[in-house]
Amino acid sequence: MPIELPSGVEVAINGQNLNVKGPKGLFDYTINSDVLITKEDSTLVFNPRNANNQKHWAMAGTMRAVTGNMVTGVSEGFEKKLELVGVGYRAQAQGNKLNLTLGFSHPVVHDIPEGVTVETPSQTEIILRGIDKQVIGQTASEIRAYRPPEPYKGKGVKYADERIIRKEAKKT
Repeated sequence: MPIELPSGVEVAINGQNLNVKGPKGLFDYTINSDVLITKEDSTLVFNPRNANNQKHWAMAGTMRAVTGNMVTGVSEGFEKKLELVGVGYRAQAQGNKLNLTLGFSHPVVHDIPEGVTVETPSQTEIILRGIDKQVIGQTASEIRAYRPPEPYKGKGVKYADERIIRKEAKKT
């Protein structure tokens, strides 16, 4: 499937180097040597170098997905929401650090990577924004790993769209 480039997004192909530039930022990426990229007007087309090789087809699909995420990132950006569930669980953003109170004997300070912005509209909500989908997902996963939701009361850090399957408490 070709990728349609939205207005305001420029793509430059220089050998195996791909530069994607948009209103929100810039990406430089090296495409796998098994994949051929061609630009036709405002579309990008991905093809394997050897059409008989299954690995080349798989890599063409992977490079298409990665490039599609880059185009979406520089045009619209990505956002991931987390929620804190539990008495006394709080989050506070300070610059490129996120202070978390998660019921431990000490506060947890998480460093936010370059290119990611963090907001805390309320004490129990965390919003991560950026142009790199992989970094946003990785950062959200690291924050969630401090206190994943438990199945009995649902306490912990969860994704906003995550549904916790609850277990029934032990009967006496």
